[in-house]
Amino acid sequence: MSEENESEDQLPSGIDRAARLAAYLRAAGTNIGRDDTGAMPALRPRRSPSSESGRPTIMVVAFEGWNDAGGAATAAVRGLSQTFDAELLERLEDENYYDYQFTRPKIRKTGTGSQRELIWPSTKFYRAVPPSGEFELLLVQGVEPSFRWQAFTADLLTRAAEQHVSGVVLVGALLADVPHSRPIPASLSSEDEHLQDILEIDEPTYEGPTGIVGVLAHTAFHAGVPAVSLWAAVPHYVGQAPSPKAQLALMRQLEDLLGLTLDVEEVAEDAEAWERGVDDLAQDDDEIADYVKRLEEATDTTSLPEASGEAIAHEFERYLRRRRPPEP
Repeated sequence: MSEENESEDQLPSGIDRAARLAAYLRAAGTNIGRDDTGAMPALRPRRSPSSESGRPTIMVVAFEGWNDAGGAATAAVRGLSQTFDAELLERLEDENYYDYQFTRPKIRKTGTGSQRELIWPSTKFYRAVPPSGEFELLLVQGVEPSFRWQAFTADLLTRAAEQHVSGVVLVGALLADVPHSRPIPASLSSEDEHLQDILEIDEPTYEGPTGIVGVLAHTAFHAGVPAVSLWAAVPHYVGQAPSPKAQLALMRQLEDLLGLTLDVEEVAEDAEAWERGVDDLAQDDDEIADYVKRLEEATDTTSLPEASGEAIAHEFERYLRRRRPPEP
């Protein structure tokens, strides 16, 4: 049976999540393309590898703004960029997408001289090539647009098609009733039933107002593009940026999903310092301390992620990846 005719039901069950995702994308044999009308992104057959290495390319996306509580989502994607020394490919700076009174341009000095530059709100595209693993990465970081979201989404997915993207991971963070002193929840979901089965994740259940990350996830799914959403829950009483504990939770999920080994040592230290700082603040305010205690008790009535067999298995896989020598 040819690779193009394999189905997700035939994928090996004993391999990790990243390998199963890569096998599914290769079996699907698709990249983002355009439909026959040219109006919407769609899947097209892939006749050649999506990169020189033959690895599928995954687009990982995060936006500042409503989808980015505590700055955790954009910080996590920036962490990927720094780990793999990502190369800036292009910027999307269309002024039709932004309200400059809401998202203002910034001016700053360049270098040590007197020259200054004006930086406009934009969406940046970076190429990252991990030395090993299942995927190459197209990292997208930007400011949530103010206008013309449908056109912006089509523009973004068109650029993904030009970079031979095979699947999309949308990263976000939201404020929630969770305690800072417990593991930050970071959950995966997908509207794609095949991906739900392959990755053992749930379908999204949220209903209500959404941001550009939700729009992109939904649009990608209906265009036939494999898409996964990753969200972290940030304690709402300390929702200001930075939120390194939520950033760390997102980066660890990305490690598991994409089979990466990320440089998280500094983020982990920042997360510990952040938690200690919030502990100190709570001790000085009886009302906050009582509220945190109630959140802790509510969280402790359910199984903590660290105590689950799946979490232990994922932690062991991370340990093995860090000990494994780089592929030649």
